[in-house]
Amino acid sequence: MIKPLFVSLFAISIAVSGCMMSKSASDKDKQKEAGDDRLVYPIPPEEPRFYYEKTIKSSADVLPDSDEDKLRRSLTGERLQGEGFAKPYGIAVHRGRIFVGDTVRRMVMALDIPEQKFIKIGQYEEEGEGRLSKPMGIEVDDSGNLYVLDATYKQIIVYNRDGQFLRNIGKATDFYRPAGIGVSGDGSRIYAVDIGGSSSDNHRIIAYDGNTGERLPDIGKRGIELGEFNLPRDVVVAPDGSLFVVDGGNFRVQHIAADGKPINSFGSIGRQQGQFSRPKEIGVDSESNVYVVDAAFGNFQIFNSEGQLLLYVGERSNIDGPGKFSLPSGIAVDDDGRVYMVDQFFRKIDVFRPADLPENEGFVKNAVGKESGDQAGQAN
Repeated sequence: MIKPLFVSLFAISIAVSGCMMSKSASDKDKQKEAGDDRLVYPIPPEEPRFYYEKTIKSSADVLPDSDEDKLRRSLTGERLQGEGFAKPYGIAVHRGRIFVGDTVRRMVMALDIPEQKFIKIGQYEEEGEGRLSKPMGIEVDDSGNLYVLDATYKQIIVYNRDGQFLRNIGKATDFYRPAGIGVSGDGSRIYAVDIGGSSSDNHRIIAYDGNTGERLPDIGKRGIELGEFNLPRDVVVAPDGSLFVVDGGNFRVQHIAADGKPINSFGSIGRQQGQFSRPKEIGVDSESNVYVVDAAFGNFQIFNSEGQLLLYVGERSNIDGPGKFSLPSGIAVDDDGRVYMVDQFFRKIDVFRPADLPENEGFVKNAVGKESGDQAGQAN
């Protein structure tokens, strides 16, 4: 996977003005000169680590596309249609099935690439248990069970992989302002972020026993010291059970042991590589490398567990395109190492493939080729 210390002195010396770490025209020229027309990170002459793979904007990007439909569109000029996102935020992925929380459509949309399925979960219009109002934090365990932290109901709602309601965890009085969620691989521990606010001291991580639903001791409190938080945004559980927390108001990421004791922190406010301006969501891969979205920079930065910067991917832009983001939010890393990044403004998911993973391999290998989301139609 990703090797430490592969950010070269050349990359570190790129001048930064305005938005951080955008590719310059000369950078793109060098990539073309290298004979690779794929969008690659980092740019040549560096060794490729990630390729932009695809954009997903609607159900049409995963559902089967028949020869008859293709013929009809070629004759009529009709565009490929599907159910698109209104305001996507959180994201989680399990074996090629992408779960995206949409805060305007009040549901989680599941888009399964290998099985070519589209499932709506927790639709607000439907009565009964399991309905959603404002899904924020989204996470899955190793079995594919889905955990949604709803900011309106202030409760964690659990579904199986196909969207069947299983149970509720926590209660509204537990939270002041819920945000992100993290779940251990076996589902035995659930961590919910209470972001707090200027009038609240509840800047903390609320822990639950995933089997019994029992509330466990909170992690952290409001402050600036190690182990304290100021407007935390998101949390993710590493393979060893430790936590990485986006401590937004302190412009850092904190590494917390499974027992709640702080290990270290990295990051600071600034516009240079390895610093943060508006850190938001966080993901982790199988090697405990940490992926942090920065909404101001329009990218995600990758760090090892010690906080060493490994790479950044993406750039801020007011014009949609591969690897371009205006209001990025959620991020997820699947077991293949693919990275899925949500942009609220462009209403899309960009997918990035590790360079050592062959194209169309991994959990998406059974998928039939689809038209790019850049050409696919928006929601009906």
